[in-house]
Amino acid sequence: MRTIEWDNGVVTIVDQRKLPNQEVWVKLKNYQDMAFAIQEMQVRGAPLIGVSAAYGLALTAFHSTAKIREQLMKELEEAAAVLRTTRPTAVNLFWAIDRVMKKAQETQGTKEQLAEAVVNEAQIMADEDVETNRKMGKFGASLIEDGDTVMTHCNAGSLATVDYGTALGVIRAAIEEGKAIEVISCETRPRQQGAKLTCYELMRDNIPVTLISDTMVGYVMSQGMVDKVVVGADRIVRDAVLNKIGTYNVAVLAAEHGIPFYVAAPMSTMDQSRTSEDAIIEERSPTEVTNIGSERIAPEGIRVLNPAFDITPLEYVDAVITEEGIFRPEMGLKQKRND
Repeated sequence: MRTIEWDNGVVTIVDQRKLPNQEVWVKLKNYQDMAFAIQEMQVRGAPLIGVSAAYGLALTAFHSTAKIREQLMKELEEAAAVLRTTRPTAVNLFWAIDRVMKKAQETQGTKEQLAEAVVNEAQIMADEDVETNRKMGKFGASLIEDGDTVMTHCNAGSLATVDYGTALGVIRAAIEEGKAIEVISCETRPRQQGAKLTCYELMRDNIPVTLISDTMVGYVMSQGMVDKVVVGADRIVRDAVLNKIGTYNVAVLAAEHGIPFYVAAPMSTMDQSRTSEDAIIEERSPTEVTNIGSERIAPEGIRVLNPAFDITPLEYVDAVITEEGIFRPEMGLKQKRND
């Protein structure tokens, strides 16, 4: 299921806020539409956020009425500045914007040639994402054995990417190799991406999945019900993995129970120039915690803490799966072994 498409100056996305009850497709026509879609989580997931931002710049280039190249470059810089403010934690957003802007700066010629180069770069990035996920899945499948039950947290599937997925891509690849795999999906409070999105896409693809609340992780591990854990990532720094809130809990419990904990993420998620001390953790609206949908579940006036991500030290990570191979943290993230 391709989650984002370009068609002659219009980007079409699936509004992930509506799933699983409704499959609503939304048409975006300018970078402001795209900035709203990213900020409000119509699109989400680090790889998809990156490609979406690239398409936001493509929309700017395609619809520009600039007469000269320099004027279009200014419009692209303005759009890039807005898009950078949408989500602070996922590094793919900034990587994608930097890549498209670099392509724009390097492109010589007319305004029309510049616009074409920007649009083409965004489309190339979208196609690359699918290929990257398939390569990642193939490497990761080597870590999954026939008959395994794999736990995952949040949604790192086709809905978090252009298609196929990162963590769920590993599971898909293992199944494509003929392995019988079952999945345990944590619900992922407060926005419930595991319940709403992971369960939706796995059931759609006839992959056996069981939903649990986040508070059940320790119990199901203690009962021997989990063989491996595979999650995605929003940013991987030199000493830690930044991913959806609750990931750290799962990693610590996996270590306590001797369960391998794997992270699947493209190289674009690597941010080896920083450590966890530099991390910016997005703080989202208190209503995500005080409400479930439109129904309030907490008393009025309660103080709320709502970080969207947490930090998992690499000591809890057995392997990082990328499109370039499998990296073992004890070897350093710059070294890999292709298991």
